[in-house]
Amino acid sequence: MAARTIRRATAAILTGAVALTAAACSTPGGGAAGAAGPKDSAVVGIAYEPETLSPLLGYGKDGNSKIFDGLLAFDADMKLKPALAAALPTISADGLTYTYRLREGVRFSDGRPFTAKDVVFTYTTILDPKTNNPSRTELDALRSVRAVGDDTVVFTLKYPYAPFAERTVLAIAPEHIAGRQDVNTGPFTTRPVGTGPYVLTGWSRGEKLTFTANEHYWGGAPAVKRFTMAVVKDDDVRATRLRAGDLDAAILPPALAAGFKGDKARRTYTATTYDYRTVTLPSHNRVAGDPAIRRALDLAVDRQAMVDRILDGAGKPAYGPVPTDSPWFAKGTERRHDLAGARKILDKAGWKPGPDGVRVKNGVRAAFPLWYLSGDKLRQDHALAYASDAKKAGIALTTQAGTWEVIEPRMRTDAVLAGGGSPGDPDFDQYLLLKSSVAGDGFNNMASYASPVVDRALEDGRRTDDPAERRAAYDTIQRELVKNPGYTFLTHVDHVYVVADRWDGLSTQVEPHEHGLGSGPWWNVEDWKPKK
Repeated sequence: MAARTIRRATAAILTGAVALTAAACSTPGGGAAGAAGPKDSAVVGIAYEPETLSPLLGYGKDGNSKIFDGLLAFDADMKLKPALAAALPTISADGLTYTYRLREGVRFSDGRPFTAKDVVFTYTTILDPKTNNPSRTELDALRSVRAVGDDTVVFTLKYPYAPFAERTVLAIAPEHIAGRQDVNTGPFTTRPVGTGPYVLTGWSRGEKLTFTANEHYWGGAPAVKRFTMAVVKDDDVRATRLRAGDLDAAILPPALAAGFKGDKARRTYTATTYDYRTVTLPSHNRVAGDPAIRRALDLAVDRQAMVDRILDGAGKPAYGPVPTDSPWFAKGTERRHDLAGARKILDKAGWKPGPDGVRVKNGVRAAFPLWYLSGDKLRQDHALAYASDAKKAGIALTTQAGTWEVIEPRMRTDAVLAGGGSPGDPDFDQYLLLKSSVAGDGFNNMASYASPVVDRALEDGRRTDDPAERRAAYDTIQRELVKNPGYTFLTHVDHVYVVADRWDGLSTQVEPHEHGLGSGPWWNVEDWKPKK
C-alpha cells in the first residue's frame, strides 16, 4: 500500500514511549568481498522507486528525502530536531499557533536563498485542491500559514492537532522554481532542486536514481560524494547483485539476508518498524465484504506461523495497523488462531460446505481473487500462507501476481496483499487506511471500509490534544476492527539490510512501510565516514 514522534512540545506523551528500538546488529562475515567501489561512493539496492520527486505531490512528506529538508527532522531515536528551522516551534497555550524561526544562511542547491516564502508556498500549494497530493488530508488541521519577514513562519490551526509538529518534517520546495510551472506535470516533478545534503543528477525510471553531494549543504558537506539508489524490484535479483558486488547494500527479506551470514565483508542491520502486511477485503466484493467471511478469516489465519516461517522471526503478529508493542495498542484486541471458531462463524451465517469443500451461501461460492506484487517474495509468501489458512475454513482464494498497473484497477472488488504503516502518531496511518471518505482515492482505504463508529473515532482522535480522549478514540477503532475487520492484518515486518562494512556512522530508525528510499541504514548517509 502506497500509502511513517513527538506530541506537542508542551505535552509530549509519545516520543520516548514509541521509540521501538531499531536494532543494528552485526552479522559475522566471510565470503565474497563487498562492492569494490570508491570509498566516497555508495550504491544501494531498493525495491521501489517514487512516482514523483516533488514534495508538493507527496515526496518527502515523512522526512529523509536527501534532496530536500523539512522545518524539522527526526533523529535516530525518532525525536524531533531542528532542520530548516533554527529551533523547535513555539506553541501557543491553546495549541492553535505554531511559530518557527528559520535557520540563517540556507540556500537551495541552485544558489538561491531559502526564505519563509518557500515554506508558505509549499504548504499552501499542497492544500490547493488542484494539486494532486494524495496525502492532503494529513494537513486538514491547518487553517493558514504566513510569513513574518524572511525568517519566521506562523501556522494557525483549525483545532488542536496534537502531532502537528511531526507534520513539519515535510520537505520544502523552492517557490522560484516550482511556483513558475504546472505543479502536477512540470519538470520540477522529476528534476527537483532542494536544500538537502544531495543533488539529483539523474533518474532512469525502473533502473536508478543518482545523487552527488551538496558541497554547500548547511549541515556540512557529506563524505559520501556519490550516492546511487538502484531500483531492483525482484528480491532474488537484489540478493544476487549484492553477492556479486554490484551493490554495496540492499534491503532483503529475512530468508535471503540469512544467506549472507558468515560474510565478513558485510554487516546485517535490522530495523523495527510499523510496516504491516494485510489483506484488503473489499466491501464491493459480495464474498469478501460479508462480515462473517471477514471475521472467520481473522480467526483462521495463523499469524505466528507466518512470523516464524516467512519472516524467520524478524517481526511480530499484527492485529491492526498499530504494533503490539506500541503504547497506542489496545490490549485485548489480539486474535488467537482458532480454525474451529472460524468454521463456527461461517456455519452460523449460512455458509455451508459444498461438495469440493468450498462453502456456499445462496448459490454463491466463498471464493475471490487475492493479488500480490510481482517479484515481492514477502508478499507472495504471505499471500500463499493466507490462502492456505483460508482453504482450511472453506474459503477459496485464487492468488495472482501482477504489477501495480495491473492490480490498481482491480482493487475495488479484488483482495490485495498490501502493506502500510507509519511510526509515531496513530492518526498518521489509520485515517487514510480506514476513513470512508477517502475510499477510492488512489491507495487510500483500499478495502473501501466504511464504519460510522470508526469514522467518528478517527475525527475525535485528530481533533483533540487531550491524551485520554485520544487514547479512547484509538482504542475504539481497534476494538471495532475486531467486530468488523475490513482487512486481515497478518504481520508487522522488521526490515533487514545487508551492507558492505566500509563505512562508520550507520544506524537505523523506527521505519515506516515505505522503506529503502528514505529509510534503511542510509537514512543518514550524509553522516557516513569511510573506514580508514
